[in-house]
Amino acid sequence: MAVRFIRHSALFAVIIALLVAELLVLLMTPSSGLITPLPVDASQWFTPAQLSRAESFNGLQRWLGIAALLVKAAVLALIVIRAPARLQGPYRHPIIVSGLVGAAISITVVVALLPLSALMRVRSIDYGLTTSSWGEWAWDVARGAGIAALIAAAGTVIAIALIRKMPRRWWVPAAALIVLGGVLMTFAGPLVIDPIFNRFTPLAAGPARSSVVELANRAGVKVGSVYVIDASRRTTAANAYVNGIGSSKRVVIYDTLLSKFPPPQARLVLAHELAHVHYRDIFHGLIFLLIVAPFGAWAAARCLRLWGPRDGLPAGPSSVPALTAAVILIVFAITLISNQLSRSVEARADVYALTLTGDAPTFIAQQRRISLQNLGDPDPPALAHWLFGTHPTTLERIGIGLAWQRGERPSGGSK
Repeated sequence: MAVRFIRHSALFAVIIALLVAELLVLLMTPSSGLITPLPVDASQWFTPAQLSRAESFNGLQRWLGIAALLVKAAVLALIVIRAPARLQGPYRHPIIVSGLVGAAISITVVVALLPLSALMRVRSIDYGLTTSSWGEWAWDVARGAGIAALIAAAGTVIAIALIRKMPRRWWVPAAALIVLGGVLMTFAGPLVIDPIFNRFTPLAAGPARSSVVELANRAGVKVGSVYVIDASRRTTAANAYVNGIGSSKRVVIYDTLLSKFPPPQARLVLAHELAHVHYRDIFHGLIFLLIVAPFGAWAAARCLRLWGPRDGLPAGPSSVPALTAAVILIVFAITLISNQLSRSVEARADVYALTLTGDAPTFIAQQRRISLQNLGDPDPPALAHWLFGTHPTTLERIGIGLAWQRGERPSGGSK
């Protein structure tokens, strides 16, 4: 009877967390600044050879990605089932040992995924998308795994200490610390973590910088710093992004974007990124985290009670596998839901880029070109896109440009 109650309460908590996330998506989805895309036939914008190449690459990559999720789930399930009995101790410093277990689980997952990651990389090399050597890739994996392990260790130490101090209500301060951690990572990530992997150089004076300054003035935003990232060391793909908050806020441009795209098309990518600054999208992402974190932490606590050891002992190393699995499950499920919001926000940024530039033909050409450059799937399977897509599809983005070209304008303006 008690086990059934715990099981039902865990399911109830997870459902509530997901419903809150979905409600937030509905409330935060832009109500203005959007345009309904016109229907687009892929064959009118891409040759059969281009569509076949995109499907050949992305089709198997999607299945390998799904296989990676299944492997990760299997590894975590096995650890939850088999590991706790071996981790009961006793330990002189159970909290510190818990942190080491958290780090070990993080590294174990990375190692388990290495074969699939390597296979995906082989295919990326074969299609000309990846340019780095295997040694550089291995060094990136090692650094990434080390950073993830440190974060996992710190988070585990804090969580186990809270659980031992407040067995029933530990998730309340944990939620507050999750939000604080999100803010700190958003601020410090561009300054501390990103430079570990790439070299960032200030965008030199010239047409590209003039475009950023001119577009920022027209948008009425302060862009902070503008950097060029040496992405060509790893990939032929082109992109740009905005990250950071406060004094760490920056616009980052791939060097491949500047070298491989005509200036008018690169200008539209920059206008898209400035839209995120204009709408304060990073700040709103932190608001989403602020609201959803307590419900997610509560759901993780209920799952821990269901999956964790029920030996009556204080939380310690034997609790870490269930805690890790619960956190990863909740984060993954909420991320799938938040992707709906991301797609709307990105579509609004596309419309704002058109508002700043008024250049629909170049926007359409840029969307087509970047899809070819990055080996994107112009029209991915609907279910895969609904679950994992963070941006509108290429065909939807071309449809936005065509609607603008036809005279459509966003309802409610673009402010």
